[in-house]
Amino acid sequence: MSYLNIDAQALNTYDAIVIGSGISGGWAAKELTGKGLRTLVLERGRDVRHITDYPTTNTQPWEFEHRGQLTSAVRDANPIISKCYAFYEGTEQFFVKDAEHPYIQEKPFDWIRGYQVGGKSLMWARQTQRWSDFDFEGPARDGFAVDWPIRYADLAPWYSYVERFAGISGNKDGLATLPDGEFLPPHEWNCVESHFQKQIASRYKDRHVIMGRAAHITQPKQIHYDQGRAQCQHRTICERGCPFGGYFSSNSSTLPWAAKTGKMTLRPNSVVHSIIYDEKKGRATGVRVIDTNTKQMTEFYARVIFLNAAALNSNLVLLNSTSNRFPNGLGNDSGVLGKYAAFHNYRAGVSGEYDGNLDSTTDGRRPNSPYIPRFRNVEKQEMGFLRGYAAGFSAGRSSQTNRDGLGADLKNNLLNPTLGGWHVGSHMMGETIPKETNYVALDPTQKDPFGIPQLKISIAYDDNDEKMVKDYQEQMSEMFTAAGFTNIQVRDDKRNPGLDIHEMGGARMGKDPKTSILNKWNQVHACKNVFVTDGACMTSTSTQNPSLTYMAMSARSVDFAVKAIKKGEV
Repeated sequence: MSYLNIDAQALNTYDAIVIGSGISGGWAAKELTGKGLRTLVLERGRDVRHITDYPTTNTQPWEFEHRGQLTSAVRDANPIISKCYAFYEGTEQFFVKDAEHPYIQEKPFDWIRGYQVGGKSLMWARQTQRWSDFDFEGPARDGFAVDWPIRYADLAPWYSYVERFAGISGNKDGLATLPDGEFLPPHEWNCVESHFQKQIASRYKDRHVIMGRAAHITQPKQIHYDQGRAQCQHRTICERGCPFGGYFSSNSSTLPWAAKTGKMTLRPNSVVHSIIYDEKKGRATGVRVIDTNTKQMTEFYARVIFLNAAALNSNLVLLNSTSNRFPNGLGNDSGVLGKYAAFHNYRAGVSGEYDGNLDSTTDGRRPNSPYIPRFRNVEKQEMGFLRGYAAGFSAGRSSQTNRDGLGADLKNNLLNPTLGGWHVGSHMMGETIPKETNYVALDPTQKDPFGIPQLKISIAYDDNDEKMVKDYQEQMSEMFTAAGFTNIQVRDDKRNPGLDIHEMGGARMGKDPKTSILNKWNQVHACKNVFVTDGACMTSTSTQNPSLTYMAMSARSVDFAVKAIKKGEV
């Protein structure tokens, strides 16, 4: 029997294990296999193969049983996930339903998840901005979190590295607050958006309206053809999965690239229970995995482990990885694991109308829109709140259909709609402040369907967020007025945290092991062969969409880990 156990352990041993196959996990897999490591990629959800498993990617509106809408039964059964803008009849298969992975809301929190190979990289909004030193230096300057152990210079070459491979469209705008990258041609403006950009530029020295930077291939390079990807077709149904590979996802890009090396083993339907820590060796030796079909637990072993299960699930795995050495969770000597979680505040918006440019309209579709980088508290603390907000902006013109008449008159009216005026809109993306009172923890009694403790989430807005919402509404209304927009309306939808789908923190990076979980290489301070490069690692949130930073951190961290393995340091 002992020989059988030894054989089983040998069969289940790899050079590296990656937990999660989403944006950061896909990058970890690509980099590890590309450097020659036999890598096991564990995904708790089902397998989804590029093109083959996008069942609605070419479905026409009239081909959906409910014309793309959710039924009342689906909405009633899923009050949380039904709030997500991307959840509809064409995408139901990619989202976790409310009953499938229960969690406890100590405070209201809408946890949006995608459990399948590729994770949420199939449904993400694809906005990709670099961070600047204003973002990495913010906590040290403002004192709202521990100091980041890295700066922009540490990530800059890795931003370039992942941008070239992923395919990022954008314009070189020369802004210190939003460093330029390795861009494909930007998307086009419409005339009212250009008008707004010019008006703001003429009136404000510190405010800029730029075209958003997005993970869409607007002009393929050889590296994209080598991945089997093609130019974005501007279909704007990206969340169904793109058969062209026009936008970046793990399924179309990093995972197939890793598979081509022959070094990757992909194991879907594998819920990670915990990371195994060997107290004699003083290191992690593997992971415990529950098969979602059989409910059987299996152990897999590796020299190095990358945890990329998405922010809150990565916290859950670490918290559930207990031992005599780490009774409160793997690497949790500081006691801060699960704490200082943060997110992005999307509550506020401003809308308006414009009476100009009535001789023009838009043609076609565009999977992107203009963007306004943060302009508050940049060079110095000047407001009654910490940090700031970015904003989206877009303009469009709606058509109006006359449904009067009968017969030929009705047909003629329906076939010849008239154009209404221009409508403009903006949404806020505010930075929230990591606080000890915003945390996740394991419930001591309630379990999920696999016998793993349910995650207890206690995350909420604070007074800083309220002040920021008010300032955004005032400033955007002022900017709309300056551009000649009318009928300006402000909104605050009071949405719960979580619906931004940008949860971060809990296993934050830092210089001091007494106040952080990870060092500057995303390496667990107290367990050197475990790395966390997804949203759990974030010390603060900035105002930028975070996925590009996860990609860059993952590539950088793997480079360090492999070099450390060769030196015998990991």
